Amino acid sequence: MIIIEACKGEPVAQQRVEIVERKGTGHPDHICDAVMDAVSVALSQEYLRRFGTILHHNIDKSLLAAGRVELHFGGGRVLQPMELIIGDRATFTAFGEVVPVGEIAIAAAKSWFRANLRHVDPDRDLNCRIVLTSGSEELTGIFARSGGTRVSNDTSAAVGYYPLSPTERLVFDLERYLNSPGFKEDYPDTGEDVKIMGQRKDDSLELTVAMPLLARFIESEHHYFQRKASILKAIESFIARSDFPQKTAVSLNCLDVAGMGLGGIYLSLLGTSAEQADSGQVGRGNRVNGLISMNRPLGTEAAAGKNPVSHVGKIYNFLAHRLARDIYESSEQVREVQVLLLNRIGTPIDQPRMISVRLHLQGDLTETLKLSIEQLIYRSLSQLGDFCLALARGEFPVC
Repeated sequence: MIIIEACKGEPVAQQRVEIVERKGTGHPDHICDAVMDAVSVALSQEYLRRFGTILHHNIDKSLLAAGRVELHFGGGRVLQPMELIIGDRATFTAFGEVVPVGEIAIAAAKSWFRANLRHVDPDRDLNCRIVLTSGSEELTGIFARSGGTRVSNDTSAAVGYYPLSPTERLVFDLERYLNSPGFKEDYPDTGEDVKIMGQRKDDSLELTVAMPLLARFIESEHHYFQRKASILKAIESFIARSDFPQKTAVSLNCLDVAGMGLGGIYLSLLGTSAEQADSGQVGRGNRVNGLISMNRPLGTEAAAGKNPVSHVGKIYNFLAHRLARDIYESSEQVREVQVLLLNRIGTPIDQPRMISVRLHLQGDLTETLKLSIEQLIYRSLSQLGDFCLALARGEFPVC
């Protein structure tokens, strides 16, 4: 069922108040999402290599338990490694072969840490605990059914929207800038645990940025505040170079208090607060478009680590945003789009039980526009198999 309707009210960019958050690469919640999806991708590729098909797994339960470190100006040491718990379900044996699921999961997790957190040695600073086990017969039986299209292994809904507002784009782009190779080369004393909260009221935007400085590079409290001032200028210069139309004020590391020494500054040994200050979980980070936007509809499903060919909690999260973008780009009449997708367990993934499209339009919703949107949706659903394989290759970041 497809329902297409026009919305009343203003698009998000025209609303008086807007709140947008992004958790960056080194944030513990971001780490959990990204790592669990990396494990799913690694397992999917191993299943394809061995058996020519992706088998049952959902690697969407995880906890990154914070460790403990000792800090001082100029360095520090790890007292207790972080612990990454990797759970939920996977296929360990198929067609008479044993799949080394635990080894694959740990290798994928450590590979992600090495590639994304430059001061974390996963062999030394991280312990991995595997709590994966086999799935139920009914759910694993989905993969034994005939047919080229899997049925959904859950009753689930997802929502997407497009385009991003200027505030959303700036929050996203600023975090990507602060964690870019170029910025880290210019400011090697900054960690990857970046968190940005944007609060827009009418035409004024306040950005609150958190980003640790690395203890090994900081000689004193005075040096810390010198570097903080330099980094703040770089952030302000980045915003000035952007096309963001509103007045913007930036605050950096707001818990800092001069005169308190180590107790009043945001220092880190490894670049992530998971070293001792904060734990993380799957599903508490960014949505699949990289943002947590309070003015937008938000689904409850965590896409990270879910099966890319059978779990609509993952597939539809990405598909909803893709459809919203394609619908927006298909007509100059469309100002903003929301897409809601729902499916029921046991129903083929390319046959959603409900597709709701809500449009902010210039002008009226015509039958011609409705028909073109319906055709676009059916075309996307006909290509869903290829879309799922792209998910299985990790071509779309989950956070």
